[in-house]
Amino acid sequence: MRPLYLGVGSVVLVATIVDILWTTLWVDGGSGPLSGPLTTGFWRGLRRVSGSERALSLAGPLILTATLTLWIVGLWLGWSFFFAGDRFAVISSSSGAPADWAGRLYYVSYMMFTAGNGDYVPTTDGWQLASAATTASGMALVTLGVSYVLTVLSAVSEKRAFASAVTGLGERSEAFVRNGHTDRDGFDGLEQRLNSLSDQLDLLSDKHQAYPILHYYHSERSENSSAVAVALFDDALTLLRHGVEPDAQPNATLLRSARSSVDRYLHTLDRSFIDPAEALPPPPEIDRLRIAGIETVSDEAFADVLADRRERRRKLLGVVQADAWAWPPVDDTSS
Repeated sequence: MRPLYLGVGSVVLVATIVDILWTTLWVDGGSGPLSGPLTTGFWRGLRRVSGSERALSLAGPLILTATLTLWIVGLWLGWSFFFAGDRFAVISSSSGAPADWAGRLYYVSYMMFTAGNGDYVPTTDGWQLASAATTASGMALVTLGVSYVLTVLSAVSEKRAFASAVTGLGERSEAFVRNGHTDRDGFDGLEQRLNSLSDQLDLLSDKHQAYPILHYYHSERSENSSAVAVALFDDALTLLRHGVEPDAQPNATLLRSARSSVDRYLHTLDRSFIDPAEALPPPPEIDRLRIAGIETVSDEAFADVLADRRERRRKLLGVVQADAWAWPPVDDTSS
């Protein structure tokens, strides 16, 4: 027996299996202890070497591929070291000679994803059980990996759907408020949309909590970025709740619910992804609402509200910058 190889193999296997289960099955756990640093380092490195939107849009798929590769290599090397714990654990079926390192790597790769091809065989009952465990771990990796990929891609679609739903009303907060207002019904038509957006954002927060890799799926266009959409949405809620005259505001319960959804989103990302920005983002321009005929509070009263929300808006700017975007609005002459 060679205890060193057995020990190394066991440590690598346990670390890899824990990371797989942590990342794919533990909803509140976030990324695993191995894949977490990998994804964060990959994203930061890509931002340093390239600032183009096309390159950053590849970050999510590349990080997902790197995570799956980490798990495959971890299991592969772990079992190879484990079988190296006994020189005669695996032998050639034709010559009876013990497998060398190339033979062990070859044997483990076949056992992980097939039932083996008979070129090498285990020598004792214990190593036969280890071979069966190798096959089981490979099949489990395939099952969990496919499920994880499909779930992440589904969540990416939901993330972009939320962003499009917000920016579809306007690519700046003042436009969002103006487009939700009519002279006849006020903000009645906007209330259903606020309720829907709150539900979408709650679901998105849960998905970000369960699958932090979503942080690194960067959109090529700002209107598809959830980070930009959340910042725009929160400023629009500030305008609706504190910029519009109380008698003209939408349902207060819906506004509180929508604000709570933004709070959940910020809390989820605050755990591992963002730091508040050093600067303050530009304030919403309340004059744009007055031009549209919406009754508003005074400039002084609204400035006081923004002053009370300095830290919140710095945190939102941190979210936007962490996603490699600038604070909304996008420069749109239509607004």
